[in-house]
Amino acid sequence: MSDSGQIQGTAPGSGANPASNVPEFTVTELSLRLKRSIEENFGWVRVRGEISGFKRAASGHLYFCLKDADSVLDAVCWKGSAMRLGVKPEDGMEVICAGKLTSYPGRSKYQMVVERMELAGLGALMALLEQRKQKLAAEGLFAAERKRPLPYLPRVIGVVTSPTGAVIRDILHRLRDRFPTHVLLWPVLVQGEGAAEQVARAIQGFNALPADGPVPRPDLLIVARGGGSLEDLMAFNEEIVVRAASASHIPLISAVGHETDTTLIDFASDRRAPTPTAAAEMAVPVRLELVGTVAAYDERQRRAMGRLAREKRQHLDALGRGLRGPREQLRMAQQRFDDLSERLRHGLRVGVATQRGRMETAIAKLRPNLLRREIAEYRRRLDESTARLSRCIWLRHADATQRLAQPAKLLESLSYRSVLARGFAVVYGADGRALKMAADMPPGAAVTIEMQDGRRSALIGGGDGKPSQPRRSGSSPAPKASKQEELF
Repeated sequence: MSDSGQIQGTAPGSGANPASNVPEFTVTELSLRLKRSIEENFGWVRVRGEISGFKRAASGHLYFCLKDADSVLDAVCWKGSAMRLGVKPEDGMEVICAGKLTSYPGRSKYQMVVERMELAGLGALMALLEQRKQKLAAEGLFAAERKRPLPYLPRVIGVVTSPTGAVIRDILHRLRDRFPTHVLLWPVLVQGEGAAEQVARAIQGFNALPADGPVPRPDLLIVARGGGSLEDLMAFNEEIVVRAASASHIPLISAVGHETDTTLIDFASDRRAPTPTAAAEMAVPVRLELVGTVAAYDERQRRAMGRLAREKRQHLDALGRGLRGPREQLRMAQQRFDDLSERLRHGLRVGVATQRGRMETAIAKLRPNLLRREIAEYRRRLDESTARLSRCIWLRHADATQRLAQPAKLLESLSYRSVLARGFAVVYGADGRALKMAADMPPGAAVTIEMQDGRRSALIGGGDGKPSQPRRSGSSPAPKASKQEELF
């Protein structure tokens, strides 16, 4: 074999001895020369094929085969390269792998060392995403009834994103401008190998925080990432991320990519934001607008309460003007009762006199014996009638007195004079208006004090709280209550 890796030998039929002219190699030497020849001629290749037999070793290396209709090529992706892959390999996925060919002397097999991997065209990737979307939708993960309303004013907001990108700075800046809020950041990878697992664990970790623990449990979650290609956003299309977002007990806003980008987490989240900045705007209201709205509501409430109080006061004043005092009503009833009593007594005397005159006239026309009997009979009947009439009058008088006493007692109990009888007094100002506050009675003010038995004028002394020396003045005795005249 020459240095170029080509194996040389003698032509058939020559006179040379093959055993002495053909160099001998050990198996290891031949394997290494074959390995070097393959790597020199196929140092960088792109191979398109379907993944088959995919497995991930405990060390993090990936082992699989690339196949087409007629051939199979073994492939390996070392751990460092696997973490940078733009897609997550799966069996049956058609991909384009870039790397170098080499051999594995331990098994006399050649294989491809994959450095990069991409899906074989956008159509294949979209078909994969559509298939995954239909599967998750059939399980009800995207149902509208599963979505929860966002809290109006969250006290703590949890953000799942990269700690070094511009996304977290945009979110914090927007929250600070609108309504400063406590923010908890869970740093994760947003692209490449392991990004989907970290995002899912972050969502689950926020939900696992106790409500009264040392780390406050967020009231709202934001899963965010900046723009990128469809392959860059694949971590947010993974099934593990979609299921974690759907199972979150905390309301979740997805803000992945730009406005035109759509990932599967957008369907499982409670609200989709076109950009991370828009997610911050959805999360909290504008503080200044909120303060202005509350102030406007407070002013409207104060005006409404003032208007209602004025209307009630006017209505009460109108009722007071149309209501007569209880003492005046009682006096009118007493006067009417006295008038009826006087008329009843007068009518009784006139009636008795008339009947007596008629009786005497009739007696004069009758014979003496018959007259005496008739007079006696008439006298008996008259006595009976007089007794019945007197009893009837007494009963009517008692009934009228009782019926009049009940409203009189009720009026008297409702009158403010019953309060005066217990030792209280009413103070009137110079305009005749009742005074309720000490501030309405400055020193030197002339007032009128109404007690149980009458009114007295007075002057307000100094405001030191000491009682002033009462003036000695003659007081007229209270008028005696007139006793009602008896009917009989």
